Amino acid sequence: MSKIIFVVDDSLTNLSAAEAALEDDYTVMTLPSGEKAISLLDKVKPDLILLDIEMPEMNGFDVLSYIKYNEKFRDIPVIFLTAMLDEQIEIKALQMGIVDFITKPFSTPVLLNRIRLHLDMSGVIRERTMELNRAKQDVIFVLADVVENRDESTGDHLGRTSRLVRTLIETMKQQNIYLDLIKDWDDYLISECSLMHDVGKISTPDAILRKPGKLTPEEFEIMKYHTVAGERLLNKVIERSGENVFLQHSKIFAISHHERWNGTGYPYGLKGDEIPLQGRIMAIVDVYDALISKRVYKKAFTEDETLQLILNEKGKHFDPLLVDVLFSIKDRVRKEIYHNG
Repeated sequence: MSKIIFVVDDSLTNLSAAEAALEDDYTVMTLPSGEKAISLLDKVKPDLILLDIEMPEMNGFDVLSYIKYNEKFRDIPVIFLTAMLDEQIEIKALQMGIVDFITKPFSTPVLLNRIRLHLDMSGVIRERTMELNRAKQDVIFVLADVVENRDESTGDHLGRTSRLVRTLIETMKQQNIYLDLIKDWDDYLISECSLMHDVGKISTPDAILRKPGKLTPEEFEIMKYHTVAGERLLNKVIERSGENVFLQHSKIFAISHHERWNGTGYPYGLKGDEIPLQGRIMAIVDVYDALISKRVYKKAFTEDETLQLILNEKGKHFDPLLVDVLFSIKDRVRKEIYHNG
């Protein structure tokens, strides 16, 4: 499949010239305004953008700012098209992430060579970035595994909850639940991020983490700190290696999964949709698994008992819409995740 190139320019003459120069080698999409370019970005992600600077209403810098401050698009190489280049404009553009400038009117050989160069470079950078991100994720997965192995009572809690998170999000999309928030989520990536929800327990003392009975009020306060500890740990990773989608979602899962819909949760007592959606999802998944699974301090509840207890907390502990989603897939959850029935 040929690479996709957006050409954004308010001059129809320039759009036609660029299309004629590139159409034999690339899939070219010509767009006469910055607004149309941004609108199309939500549907098609190009491999490279040729962007005019001087356009009415939304100029090239406005479009560039939208691209570079959006996690989904910031890796797209952008080349400015310009009739003349001012030093201050060049400095500002380079600081914002422009990879090159092409002067108008452009020659076809120059245009093709610059595009090939940056597409090749972009591919190499993207591959190395993916390798680094995989390495970071591997290290963090090890941390999560260390936590689970310290807490011997949980069994395969992380694996089950991760699968349940993915199933819940898939169903939410099918049922148009919070679709505006999750339409761009990668279900598999988000489910992997959920593995980090208890990573802060790495700082929880063994005497508390492995205690078979009920915690004292003082011990419970120490246990509650694992949410903040998890966020801080992941912030340290971000400070050293840079922000990415995986770490950002992981951090949200860690800090918010013990918040409650009615505001009685911790660490911040957030209420309703103040709670990040990741935290609301993890809250119901985490409790469902804890109830239906055997622990050293309790027997496993039956599916009916588990669902009744969750229903009792609808609108209290849990987001009411998410309770409805869970009930709509209870048979699938029982068979596919808990292998029962």
